[in-house]
Amino acid sequence: MSYRDTSFGSSHPSVLNSFSSSLRSRPFADISYTSTPDVNEVYPGLFVGDAVAAKDKAFLKRMSINYVLNTAEGKRFTQVDTDHLYYRDCPGMRYKGFQLMDLPSTDISKYFYIAANFIEEALSSGGRVLVHCLMGVSRSATCALAFLMIKRRMSLTEALATVRARRDIHPNEGFLRQLQQLDRELRVSRVR
Repeated sequence: MSYRDTSFGSSHPSVLNSFSSSLRSRPFADISYTSTPDVNEVYPGLFVGDAVAAKDKAFLKRMSINYVLNTAEGKRFTQVDTDHLYYRDCPGMRYKGFQLMDLPSTDISKYFYIAANFIEEALSSGGRVLVHCLMGVSRSATCALAFLMIKRRMSLTEALATVRARRDIHPNEGFLRQLQQLDRELRVSRVR
């Protein structure tokens, strides 16, 4: 019988050895992975995007983006490892970072007015601002929505419609609750 045992018995080490030697014979430099920036202009001068966009200084320069708001600053999983020093070789670049995790329990609301003021500073000076997180769908989108509500006097529904017309966003349920609270507070303050 010419049956060869392919179970994980005695042949296991040779299978691993042949696999690892085939990896060694092909240099990893041949593997090309290109990731392109995922960015959308959701309001004139306001861009929401991902970490790839934020880390691509040449892209930012081509897009004339001179303000960057990192809503996921840090070195932990799902955070983006950039800070003001990352952009030190970009003349005129303004940077702000929030160390936020994309969790429903995260209190993002304490940054709503800081984000809105930073974005407003960019736009009122004729600048262009990138608000980003890792994927550009939850933390960054939430801060962009807060800006539209605070500085452009939109309701949450109007802000969501404005941004979603240009980008697929999905703020987590905790962030949506905090935006709903902001919406209520803004409505009450505007009645006074």
